[in-house]
Amino acid sequence: MPRKIPCAAVIAVTALCVIANTRVRAAETPSNPLFVESSLPFHYPRFDLIKTEHFAPAFAQGLADELKEIDAIANHPAPPTFENTIVALEKAGALRHRAEIIFSSLAGAHTNPELKKIEADMAPKFAAQRDAILLNPTLFARVQTLYEARGALGLDAEASRLLWRYQTDFVRAGARLSDPNKTKLKAINAELATLSTQFSQALLDETNAAGAIIDSRAELAGLSEKEIDAAATAAKAAGQNGKFLLRLQNTSGQPQLESLQNRATREKLLAAALARGSRGGPFDLTATVAHIARLRAERAQLLGYEHHAAFQLEEQTAGSVAVVNRLLADLAVPAVANARREVADEQALVDADHGGFAITAADRAFYAEKLRQSRYAFDEAQLRPYLELNHVLIDGVFYAAEKLYGLTFKERHDLPVYEPTVRVFDVFDADGKPLAIFIGDYYARPSKRGGAWMNAYVSQSKLLGTQSVVANHLNIPLPTAGEPTLLTWDETRTIFHEFGHALHGMFSNVTYPRFSGTRVPRDFVEYPSQVNEMWRTWPEVLKHYAKHYKTGEPMPLALVEKVEAASRFNQGFKTAELLAAMLLDQAWHQLKPGEIPSATAVPAFEATALKKAGADYAVVPPRYRSTYFQHIFSGGYSAGYYSYIWSEVLDADSVEWFKQHGGLTRANGDRFRQVLLSRGGSEDAMTLFKNFTGGELDLKPLLLRRGLAPAGTAPGGL
Repeated sequence: MPRKIPCAAVIAVTALCVIANTRVRAAETPSNPLFVESSLPFHYPRFDLIKTEHFAPAFAQGLADELKEIDAIANHPAPPTFENTIVALEKAGALRHRAEIIFSSLAGAHTNPELKKIEADMAPKFAAQRDAILLNPTLFARVQTLYEARGALGLDAEASRLLWRYQTDFVRAGARLSDPNKTKLKAINAELATLSTQFSQALLDETNAAGAIIDSRAELAGLSEKEIDAAATAAKAAGQNGKFLLRLQNTSGQPQLESLQNRATREKLLAAALARGSRGGPFDLTATVAHIARLRAERAQLLGYEHHAAFQLEEQTAGSVAVVNRLLADLAVPAVANARREVADEQALVDADHGGFAITAADRAFYAEKLRQSRYAFDEAQLRPYLELNHVLIDGVFYAAEKLYGLTFKERHDLPVYEPTVRVFDVFDADGKPLAIFIGDYYARPSKRGGAWMNAYVSQSKLLGTQSVVANHLNIPLPTAGEPTLLTWDETRTIFHEFGHALHGMFSNVTYPRFSGTRVPRDFVEYPSQVNEMWRTWPEVLKHYAKHYKTGEPMPLALVEKVEAASRFNQGFKTAELLAAMLLDQAWHQLKPGEIPSATAVPAFEATALKKAGADYAVVPPRYRSTYFQHIFSGGYSAGYYSYIWSEVLDADSVEWFKQHGGLTRANGDRFRQVLLSRGGSEDAMTLFKNFTGGELDLKPLLLRRGLAPAGTAPGGL
């Protein structure tokens, strides 16, 4: 998932601020590395020089300067032209952008109490400044004048789209509202910015503080010795010496549930995961969730939309609430039916062992793994010795990019990093010329938010003369000193996935920063990254990276075949938990202000919403419950979490195209790059998809992939 941090002039999606009448003395400027462009290659950030105390003065100077630039554009004495208005907006705010993008990146990847305070303090001020620009009637009048005369301006296709984009951004931000309604809108935006930051910070704090405390080593039977030792170390660090602490990942399900033999331990772990944000105390987020949902609904109606989902989906490739509801409804019922059949098979294992209990959500993963082992004669632990991080990255991810696009990579150790485990690579194009710099930040730590994401420190733009500096972030547990980093099969998939986002950023070849890289509709942004996942199992790639970390022996063919045979195993559960979260997202954001539940009614609201959608299956809880659903309450995916399944429809279609045209070839890679990856947001997203695949969207490949349709299912569009 890319952390979509906007460019300097993308005022429609950028958070800016003014610190009241705060100016930076000229004497301070030389000592603050944010005040000048980095002299390192590609303007790579000066992590060695940047300190927390540099951000506030950089924001103060940069944002004040940007306001002056915006004022000069709005009040330019000459009639509006594309150059003196739209291009000028694209160039505005260089210092602000430089400071904000590094700040936002570090706040997600390596935060500290001081950064958190700055983040909380700035959030409402950012929102206020954004409104000050987008609700500026003089500036909007210039943009609108150009838009109305667009046919006579002689613009090329990308410039014409940029003008449309700005006019649309202003209108959607409320530029046509009355002054009293603009005042209301500003108050809502400021409050939402504060609440979103509070949600994110409270969730990170609780995730670090929470977990399941286990009293004895015996209760952790099924985990490896290293995992148990790590739990003991975590407990000691938490002041629970002699006990064991199982820390939480950001999802409802926890990976240890597959291995823990003690049923009471499984129940304790899952209960801790599901209770996040709803157990009372300083981390309780039920009121925050309800408040955010109500404010979003009020804002949508103020802007003329039925609800927040209608406002959000207008801009997405799905196009409407009706299309998204249809997609989720078509998938939810068969997915839950498949999940019930899977659980029935798992229940048979319990009954055969005379367990005397009905499987619950805490048991499902454990018995699913036992069932997989019995059916396919392998478990996930057999794969890990063949999935060492460096082999996966260098001999897998990079190797596939070399074969497909002609890229080469060279690790460098002379550029500064913000944390010692972060790695840096030069990326060279097929002609040997430098293309980008890639940063790999793979390990979990308390200062890092959960999940996986990509962000761009520098975005490609012909207008600005910049090339990409992009980063991937994962949360792989750091092994003890001297031990290799052995991945799960899912972590391997995630590395390929996030690198797909990185390629989208590195291959960008657009003029205007507004369209660079992953600045595309939310329900399109996951598509290229999901396509890149296919190379994880491509035979030529798999045999190149899946080698035993000690012996170098390739993964045995028999094990590869078992992995392939098991690829659709448990797809009912995986699809059902994902769809349940997507349905919750839509349920929250298709409400009108008066329909928002109170804080105490949040659990009942979730239950009712899932029951109404036919997805209320207690054995399969949603991948995220509302109170730890960071994607939608602080991560930019509100009314858009469906994007993962929508993008997978596009992805499954495109994977079929690759297979039908020879797979891992330079010709195929060059076509994908030229027709789609390089275009960013400079063309209509669905047009790019159709240009690449040569046809209309078809649901069949996704249904087959997820085991939701028989092989004879007829193709059908959406």
